[in-house]
Amino acid sequence: MASTCRTATVADAPAIVDLVNDAFLVEADTLTGDRIGLAEVRERLGRGSFLVCDAEAGGLAGCVYVEVRPETGYLGLVSVAPSHQSLGLGRELMAAAEAWLRAAGCRVCELWVLSVRPELTAWYRRLGYRVVRTEPFAAVRPPATRTPMRPCWFEVMERDL
Repeated sequence: MASTCRTATVADAPAIVDLVNDAFLVEADTLTGDRIGLAEVRERLGRGSFLVCDAEAGGLAGCVYVEVRPETGYLGLVSVAPSHQSLGLGRELMAAAEAWLRAAGCRVCELWVLSVRPELTAWYRRLGYRVVRTEPFAAVRPPATRTPMRPCWFEVMERDL
């Protein structure tokens, strides 16, 4: 899948919200509500960038958030539309994000993965990332939900660029 990623504009914010929330539906048993809202996307656009890939039929096929932080580059919210999954777009997004961070002068790239997504941790390991530490995660369940939450934490992963 040879796509071209571009830097998102504020006009892309609603489509980014839809894409991320669709892509993260698999975490619905851990997270409640939407994964991201319009205000957060706009706020992130003010301190970092979203790289997006347009779908041939319109809309977005994928996106990734990138940000230069004091000691490392950060990437997150790697999202591929369900109709474009398993076609290599995730790897393209990762390569574009790493190139963006490298060009910004970052030597290390960091990302955070929820422990309830071991398939993602394994996928990032295959791309050269390693777990460097864990961080607590506190999800809020609505009072009406009686289903106990699975234990969950963040696995912080890094890769030298």
